[in-house]
Amino acid sequence: MTELVEHGKLFIGGEWTDPLGTDTIRIVSPHTEQVIGSVPHASKADVDRAVAVARKAFDEGPWPRMTLDERIAVVSRIKDAIAVRHEEIARSISSQNGSPYSWSVLAQALGPMMVYDAAITVARAYPYEEHRQGVLGPILVRREPVGVVAAVIPWNVPQFVAAAKLAPALLTGSTVILKPSPEAPLDSYILADIAREAGLPEGVLSILPADREVSEYLVGHPGIDKVSFTGSVAAGKRVMEVAARNLTRVTLELGGKSAAVVLPDADVATAVAGIVPAAWMNNGQACVAQTRILAPRSRYEEVAEALAEAAGALVVGDPLDPATQLGPLVAERQRQRSLDYIRIGQEEGAKVLAGGGRPAGLEQGWYVEPTLFGDVDNSMRIAREEIFGPVVCLIPYGDEAEAVRVANDSDFGLSGSVWTADVERGIDFARRIRTGTFNVNTFSLDMLGPFGGYKNSGLGREFGPEGLSEYLEHKMIHLPATYSSGAGEAGA
Repeated sequence: MTELVEHGKLFIGGEWTDPLGTDTIRIVSPHTEQVIGSVPHASKADVDRAVAVARKAFDEGPWPRMTLDERIAVVSRIKDAIAVRHEEIARSISSQNGSPYSWSVLAQALGPMMVYDAAITVARAYPYEEHRQGVLGPILVRREPVGVVAAVIPWNVPQFVAAAKLAPALLTGSTVILKPSPEAPLDSYILADIAREAGLPEGVLSILPADREVSEYLVGHPGIDKVSFTGSVAAGKRVMEVAARNLTRVTLELGGKSAAVVLPDADVATAVAGIVPAAWMNNGQACVAQTRILAPRSRYEEVAEALAEAAGALVVGDPLDPATQLGPLVAERQRQRSLDYIRIGQEEGAKVLAGGGRPAGLEQGWYVEPTLFGDVDNSMRIAREEIFGPVVCLIPYGDEAEAVRVANDSDFGLSGSVWTADVERGIDFARRIRTGTFNVNTFSLDMLGPFGGYKNSGLGREFGPEGLSEYLEHKMIHLPATYSSGAGEAGA
């Protein structure tokens, strides 16, 4: 039985504060379907209060005026505290969204530590000031913090995405209002404790759990300088529309329908071993999941058999059981969405090779079997629309040119992979795919490089120097023709 976790206050500007509204958010376990916690629902008045203290902290407070080393020291303490509390964080997230605990330890807790570490590495090396010789004389180019940031995060990997936004924003000197999803706000209270103990100055961080209406109010607030959003394409378009009223800068990390391509020369056993955890990761609730698997017709049956066997062997059950490989979906609506797509796929003529319904013995909870469709045509809805559940498509192709065409024939362009005996051939294949990230004979996400999407998968980048730049304004200072400096580049 999961212990009931109840919070009565909001974290605004570094202080635990009584909410100005009376609404609450109830968090329901996707495994037991029972209430496991509650938090205050932030109101628009709470948003006004958080923006005001963030604005004051940015305009007048010490945080943007500290040295880079001083900010790194605070962010390092946040990272170190996450390490100490990583099991608590993993359990909290798994209990809310159904992530398998073993996966949560790596991706929901240790993953954020890696994000903070990588961001610190990038921040140390970043050129915040540089002298250039311009056309008309010397110029000084500065990169300065963007200001007050609204960071809107999803329920599927809340602490990982929070770190992806907080790390660059804080390191560059901005202040942040973090808006967790109402499905998974409990872990944000752990983060608030950590941030307070780490020594963030007053006003630098607020955390406001809220629904879509309040989120829109935050995104459209005139006191916000930048919005960083992770979520669905539909919600991302709405964020962009609302932010445009104030010409607020936006970064959007949206959905995906990524292709894992098995080339004819690949070792099938090796490819399947790499693809399965990438396809069904986090119960299929991952924007980078490899949900379209492309197999050559010459080896289609071999790949289909191996994938179906592997999918059927996945251990489904209680997300807090360390043996579980696939847990429940976050909400009843998500379970029904997956079941609806399974029905649609069958109506479209695809063949269920594994799964296709509720797992036996799990009558309670929002569970769906790991499902594999075969004989899928790329024009089918199950191949074109992001399901965000444990439903994967196997698509046959002829030659390599067709594989490239099918992989690129998508409204999305977030991730992908290719599996081959020849790495150079894989690199050449990767160069032809229109996605923001791609993998050759592996599946990973490196936080020192840029992450983001082409097409409907988003705008802007996270991670690496490219991600850090999203939280900086670029200023050019013209200098007299006679000016000379040996200072070169300077730190923040």
